[in-house]
Amino acid sequence: MSTAIPTGQQGRCPVAHGSEAAPGSAHGPLHSQSADRGGVGLAAGGAEGHHGYLPFDLSSPFGSYARMRQEEPVMYDERIDYWVITKYEDIKAVFDNWEVFSSENTAAPVRGYGDPAKRVFEEGDHTVYSGLSSRRPPEHTRIRAIVQKAFTPRRFKVMEPMIRQNVQDRVDAILARPDRQADLLRDLAYDIPTITILTLVGADPKQVDQFKQWSDSRSALTWVDLSDEDQVPHAHNLVAYWKECQRLVAHAHEHGGDNLVADIVRAQQDGAEISDHEIASVCYSLLFAGHETTTTLISNTFRELLARRDVWQQLVDNPKLIPSALDEVLRFSPSIVGWRRRALEDTEVGGVAIPKGANMLLLLGSANRDEDRFEDGETFDISRPNAREHLSFGFGIHYCLGNMLAKLQAKICVEEVADRAPQLQLDESQHIDFRENLSFRTPFTVPVRWDA
Repeated sequence: MSTAIPTGQQGRCPVAHGSEAAPGSAHGPLHSQSADRGGVGLAAGGAEGHHGYLPFDLSSPFGSYARMRQEEPVMYDERIDYWVITKYEDIKAVFDNWEVFSSENTAAPVRGYGDPAKRVFEEGDHTVYSGLSSRRPPEHTRIRAIVQKAFTPRRFKVMEPMIRQNVQDRVDAILARPDRQADLLRDLAYDIPTITILTLVGADPKQVDQFKQWSDSRSALTWVDLSDEDQVPHAHNLVAYWKECQRLVAHAHEHGGDNLVADIVRAQQDGAEISDHEIASVCYSLLFAGHETTTTLISNTFRELLARRDVWQQLVDNPKLIPSALDEVLRFSPSIVGWRRRALEDTEVGGVAIPKGANMLLLLGSANRDEDRFEDGETFDISRPNAREHLSFGFGIHYCLGNMLAKLQAKICVEEVADRAPQLQLDESQHIDFRENLSFRTPFTVPVRWDA
């Protein structure tokens, strides 16, 4: 049952406040369990009375999502001070009404920064606000129109041969391993999207590990419940990350280049209304979002497909089915299972009153399985006619700019593995665990093996 908002807390969120800031990782290039489990306890316990829902436990959340859709589709969760929304039409309506439901809290830290992290940011002049995700019109409209002109299908098409060659090289390296075992997250999904986005933006593609480390810190500081002490190394990473984004903008001013940042700088020089700080903020966002969720998409794609040998064989035999299979993966197992909004006025969602200032967690992973929109929604079906109606890229003015690039990279990965390594099998002897996180459902590994 819903829990009444405590007196004096309406419109205030004690564990999710502040402006957008970025996270990165002091724990190494791969997503570290120590980083994700170093919090102050919001992930643990407390499922009773919440239909089994644990906000930060994404190991197997879909059963609780189904119960919430059925029993309490709009539920106030006092543990995180969020209204949790689970139905497809309710979430779509919230996305589509930016005037009432603001994106200003999208990248706010789940737990506010402690004084030590604040000092790191202040001393490091870490002033980034948001690329696009937290901005509202007219500011959002102005910046997105400029960025969108540089973020074109033509540029993606030019990059496709490079992406395909990178995938082929990594698949060949996997198949050369004498132990006939690999981790498709580490050995394939880790590098491909990162190299792609670094090349697109104009950063050094040899710095994969560095940018992954910074991105880990952004994820940890924004969506993981960290203690004050655990926030500090991540804050240092984000200061360095922000300085690199500012350097890329300065470099584009001085040297130009054939990349997205240089394109935006040229647009600015030709009269487009965008500041250097805003360009660096866009860069800051893209260098996170442009690979983090795509690494997860590729990982989850193979995790889901290889677990279903009959489906995998269909794709091996008929690669034309791969795009529809990807849409079903995006629906059934999205990279982002929860996104955030804040009510700017007293309103309602699904017939439930939502007070002004309240924070809302939109469970996309639930909406995508809503039986009212997707028949037999808990079943994975690559022939599903309306799979593309999923909300995994959002909806409305904030619809993901990079959706085509993400799907292109995942498509190439599946095509090349199906062609060059159809014998790959998911190693079911190894348990796949997921990061503790409010929004990103990322596996730690995708173990595979193959016979001679």
